Amino acid sequence: MFTGLIEGIGNVSGIRRFRNDMRVTILPPFDTIDCRIGESVSVNGVCLTVTEIREGCLSMDVSGETLSRSTLRLLKVGDAVNLERALRLTDRLGGHLVSGHVDGIGTIAGKNHLGQSWVIRITIEEALSRYLIDKGSIAVEGVSLTINACENDFFEVNIIPQTGAETTLLRKKTGDPVNIETDLIGKYVEKLLFKNRQGRDPKTISGIDLETLARHGFIP
Repeated sequence: MFTGLIEGIGNVSGIRRFRNDMRVTILPPFDTIDCRIGESVSVNGVCLTVTEIREGCLSMDVSGETLSRSTLRLLKVGDAVNLERALRLTDRLGGHLVSGHVDGIGTIAGKNHLGQSWVIRITIEEALSRYLIDKGSIAVEGVSLTINACENDFFEVNIIPQTGAETTLLRKKTGDPVNIETDLIGKYVEKLLFKNRQGRDPKTISGIDLETLARHGFIP
């Protein structure tokens, strides 16, 4: 589990492909002395497992499934990547809970300079839009951000100077793909409320429904 607060930008130093899978080697911005084989690292928002530590670099295997659902398949030697090591239970949760399980790929549709910040518009598949709400949380390339506005096929986020300096987001150009992870709480709520409710024994169905939420003041 991660927070979406990027530790720094690493650089891809090696890529090996094995049929449908891939091994990526990254030079991180932090000392690897505290890293362990088997631990999790978020790479552009994708949770990967460290399989080798050598000469200050981390190597991680990427399955064909992960490659098919994320932008990691597009990585090249020399590319910059956002890195975050897994959350410790004693850490402050400054962003939001991020699993590193990417839901889909969005596309940078535009960047506008607004004061000292940038507003980035990202287009997405409509299937993901149901998990987005104004002022809700989202992870873009592993970065925890607040949604400024959202519609059926896009959302907008604000990038402050600190976030721009510490991540790769402002290096992205219009048309570039980005990894998207929506807020996992919304997905669990959706399943509890709606999935497979028809035809089930009423005794096995959760007592939570829209009427219950409204009665207790959770929705208007």
